[in-house]
Order: sequence, then structure tokens, then C-alpha cells
Amino acid sequence: MSLKSYLTINEVLKRKHFNSCEVIAGKVGLTNRVKWVHVMEVTRVNELLKGNELILSTGVGWKEDNELCLSFLKQLIECQASGLCIELGTYTSQIPQNVIEFANEHEFPIILFHEEVPFVEITQDLHALLVNQQYLMISNLENYSQQLNQMLLSVNDPKDILQHLCESTGLLAGLRIHSEVTLFPACLDLPQQQLLQHHITKQKKNQSSFFTHSIQLLGESYAELYILSTNDFFTELEMLTVDRTATALAQHFLRDLYVEEKKRVQETEWMVQWINGEISSSQITHCLQEVLHGFPIQGGTVICCQCIQDVKLDHTYLKLTIRAIFEQEGFHLLILEKKRELVLVVLNKRQVTTWRERLERSLNRWINHIDLQEVNKSLAVQLIGVGQFNRRLDHIYKGYETARKTVSIQMTLHNQVKNHICFYEDLHMYRIISLVNEQRELQEVVMEYLQPVLEYDRKFNAKLFETLKVYLACNGSKQETAKRLYIVRQTLYHRIEKLEKLLGSDFMAHEKRMAIEFMIMTYDYLFALNASTTAIDELEKASLT
Repeated sequence: MSLKSYLTINEVLKRKHFNSCEVIAGKVGLTNRVKWVHVMEVTRVNELLKGNELILSTGVGWKEDNELCLSFLKQLIECQASGLCIELGTYTSQIPQNVIEFANEHEFPIILFHEEVPFVEITQDLHALLVNQQYLMISNLENYSQQLNQMLLSVNDPKDILQHLCESTGLLAGLRIHSEVTLFPACLDLPQQQLLQHHITKQKKNQSSFFTHSIQLLGESYAELYILSTNDFFTELEMLTVDRTATALAQHFLRDLYVEEKKRVQETEWMVQWINGEISSSQITHCLQEVLHGFPIQGGTVICCQCIQDVKLDHTYLKLTIRAIFEQEGFHLLILEKKRELVLVVLNKRQVTTWRERLERSLNRWINHIDLQEVNKSLAVQLIGVGQFNRRLDHIYKGYETARKTVSIQMTLHNQVKNHICFYEDLHMYRIISLVNEQRELQEVVMEYLQPVLEYDRKFNAKLFETLKVYLACNGSKQETAKRLYIVRQTLYHRIEKLEKLLGSDFMAHEKRMAIEFMIMTYDYLFALNASTTAIDELEKASLT
């Protein structure tokens, strides 16, 4: 593929209207690129040029004013014009020596026409040439893109794609995946290898012959592409070609990850046995060795995600995103789908002391990603329960049991849950309540302690139950309790006096207070309501049975 996508002054000088011209300064700059041609007779040009323009002038703007001519030249150089063509005779007869010296110093070409030339025909000729080159560039780029698409259907190694880039463009390239860097083309000689490696190591900014291109995958940087030109600059076609190549590489990587993820889904039978505690330690070790490729594991846990929609759709890309998020925080993730439940086996690869902090960051990033990506609404997560952390991998089944218990408790306390995410270790008393509740005697015990207060509230709407909860939460501070309830101290004193009559004057004594606090939490757990009549009726029925 030809990559000639720009015009130089050397090529302009070969056009028919430049047969009798003379280059009097800046011959080193004859390789300057020409993006457009302007006829310019004004002497203030700072705001008029964008760079790489070839300027045609008769000198009418400065005539024989040497200082004005030098000022005009300085402005052209500041605006990064390509060169200046001057028609001598009508308005100016010669170019000042200081202007020629300044142009040579800055390698800026000055070209003289010693006879009258048709500027209109020059601009038409060169603009037609530039437009044709642009068309050729688009055609070459399209051909290259088609070649990439064909390669994506057959190649299994991204190195083939980069080798094709280098052979097509003459550029030098490096590809970093994780910490490994590979240099292209494969036939690089030692000086070229050293030069490219030097640029990759130094990572110099604002360098016209070297740049990096991040390959984004699932919203994250997956690999880094390093490109070095053997020239002092990159052409527009080279830049576009590199961009197309990076897109093709991203598609190749994503395809490989997708295939790998589908393969994982088909090999999850052993994981079901693992989280159910049905396989031995040696079997677990053997299976993980095939999956983890030698990563050291510092224990792990299980996360159960209660989903709104049925998990039967193809969520491979979503799971790739989840995996990428957790990997960045030092976890290896194994994923199971079970009806409306998504099970994440989270294996820790870093220090155990930071596992929870990193896990919370991962879960929050995942939730935010689901909220931002409408396409992932098909797998809307309702509740997330994080199980017990275990250092022993053969005890992961305990993480699964406690994760499911966490979700179950969250669903029971649905109107009191303030966050999607809940850790088993944070449930404290609710874990105990859940265990005691399995004995089916909790309702009678709750009635024994709280029925007087609940009945009084039902008859007189006195808000004693709410007052009791806040009073205990404030550790018996009357000032803080009144502030939280937005009542005056006198009203609070009256309510506390009534509570003493209903519960006994010793209800703030240590052991009795602990029992009452436990019963309040149990009441919330059993009914998840704020002392409603329905709850009291249920308690009364329970006490009669």
C-alpha cells in the first residue's frame, strides 16, 4: 500500500509553472509538507494561517520596505507555513539580504519568479493535486481496512496484524500486553531495535516521530501500542492507519476474551460442586491450576447477586467487564449463573488485610457500570450478599452459604436496606436472630418484651416504640434523643415515664436493656415494619398458638 499522502515543496517545483523559478533561501526546507496554497498580499497574517501553507505573493504588501518584508517572513515562520513564492518585477525588485539570511537560519524556503506567472493557474493545479492525493489516501485507507477485516477472520495471533502494519507503512511498532513488550517488524536490525526500545523506555512527550496509542477494551486500557516513524513526522494516512490497526487489535482481543469466557461457562460443573462443598482439596487445587496459570491465591469468598431478570441471556460481554474490574483490584473471578442468581467466586491475589477495601471498590464500580450502560439492564442486580472470607480454598462453600444467608436477610429487611451491597460480617445481631428464628420461638419472646408498648401505640398513637428505639440508640441521652425526635424535653420525659410503667423502671438496666434492644432488632427482622397494626396482630396470633 502506498503511503504517499502529502505534497512537498520539492514536488511543487516540478510542476510546469515553476520551470523558471529560483530557490534563493531555505533549501534544506524543500521537504516541507504543503497542505494548501494561498495568495497573500497583506502583511499581518498571524490569524490567517493554520500551518503547512505555500504562500504566493507579488510583494505589494511591503514593496521595497525591508523591515516590513522581514516582519512578514517572521510571521509566516511562526505560523509554520511551508514556504514563500515571490513574483519579482511589478512591486518589488529584490529580496533583502537579512531576509535571505533569516530564512536560511530557519530552513524556510523562498522561491523567486523572475517573470510574471499566473497565480490562479498555480493554485488550481496544486489544489487539484492535493485533492487527488486526499482521495488516494482515503482509497488506500479503505483498502487497508478491508485487508484488516480479512485478517481478523483468519489470524490467531495479534502479531500478524502488527507485522502487516509495519510492512504496509514502514513504521516501527511495539505492543505491550501486561508487562511484555514485543517489537515489530520481526526483521528489525539491532540499531532499529535499540532506537525503538529507547523511545518506549523514555516515553518522551511532544515528540513528532513517536507516539503511544492505548487499546481500550471494555472501558479499560488492555494494551499499549508504540509507534515510531523513521521520518521526523507522521503523515495523516499513517496516523489513520495506526488508528484502524488499534481498532482491529481491540476486536481481536475482545474476540479471544469472548471465546475464553464462553469456554469458562461450559466448564463450570466442578465449580458448582466446589461451592457446595462436594469435592476434595486436591480436586480443587487441580482444577484451579488449569484456570489460574500459577497465580498465588490468598483465600477468597463468594458473592451472591440476586437479579431482577432471569439470567438466561448471553451476558458474556457483561461478565468480561465484571472480570476486568475485579482483576484490576487484585482478584481472580469465577462466575456461575444459577436461575435468578449470579454467583461470583472471588479469589484474592494480594494482601489479605486489604481484601475488603478492594472488594468494595470493585463492587461499587460494577454497580456504577450497570447504571451507566443501558445495554446491561438485562441483568439488573437487586441485592448483593458478600459471604464470609476464608483463607482455605476448601472452605469456600462456607462463603457461599453465608453469602446466600446475607441475601436472604437483606430481602427480609428490604425496607431497611440502604445499600445494594451487604457483607455477612456486618450483619452482627441479625445473624444471631436468623439462627434463633429457625427454632420458631422468636415471636413469643418478642411479645413478652414489646407487646405492652406496641399495644399502647396502637390504641393511643403515642409513638412510644419509636421513642424507645431512639432512646436506646442514644445510650440514654435525653438531650440527643429529644433532638433526633424533634420534640421538647418535657414531652420526652413524659414518654420515658410511660415506658417505665409499661416495661418496668429497670428497663435501662444492663441485662434487661440488652434483651430489649435484641427484641427490637428481632421485631424489625421479622416484620420489617414500623410498629404497624398488622405486625401487632401477627404477634398476638403467635402468642395464642
